[in-house]
Amino acid sequence: MSEDLILSVVVGSRAYGLDTAESDTDRRGVFVVPTEAFWRLDKPVTHRDGPLPEQFSWEVERFCGLALDANPTVLECLWSPLTEVLTPEGGRLRDLRGAFLSRRAHESFTRYADAQFRRLDPAAPKWKQAMHLIRLLLSGRHLVRHGEPLIQVGDHRDRLLAIKRGEVAWAEIAAWRAELTGDLADATGVLPAAPDRASVETYLVAVRRAHLSRERV
Repeated sequence: MSEDLILSVVVGSRAYGLDTAESDTDRRGVFVVPTEAFWRLDKPVTHRDGPLPEQFSWEVERFCGLALDANPTVLECLWSPLTEVLTPEGGRLRDLRGAFLSRRAHESFTRYADAQFRRLDPAAPKWKQAMHLIRLLLSGRHLVRHGEPLIQVGDHRDRLLAIKRGEVAWAEIAAWRAELTGDLADATGVLPAAPDRASVETYLVAVRRAHLSRERV
């Protein structure tokens, strides 16, 4: 693992309880670039792949921005039960996860799933992708109703894996999708109207200060 990681979690099938013998281990993380790097004309990267296979990480500021916008993938990282790296700064970020939540999630989860579903060909669907999109809608519905995304799929596991194996008719998948999308749109929910941007900014400023070196340029 890279030394600048403050948080690294396992996501995907292994976190959702949908893993099989063939499943990869998907990792997502958050890293911090030294503050002085932002003073240069060439700005540091906002995300990167690796170094492990199926690993992707965001720089902390980019991560916070995406989470404030209720990006489904980013939000779910904060609730993954499988944590591999957790520094004190990563722990404070995870403790702050409620500050990122807002009613934007009603739209963001639906919009992301709809965009991906439109790319699927009902005549020759990618069943694994269809499974994960239904799972995403289940997660979003749980988030707006209970204030946290659904990570472990629990009782939905068998039905979702049946979709992955191509054993569920497309019409049934479409009907389940419509039901979940309707639930997301209609739910009054428990989420606040807007995220707690001030608390997130306070955290980010503290991280930037902590990563200033003693030698100033």
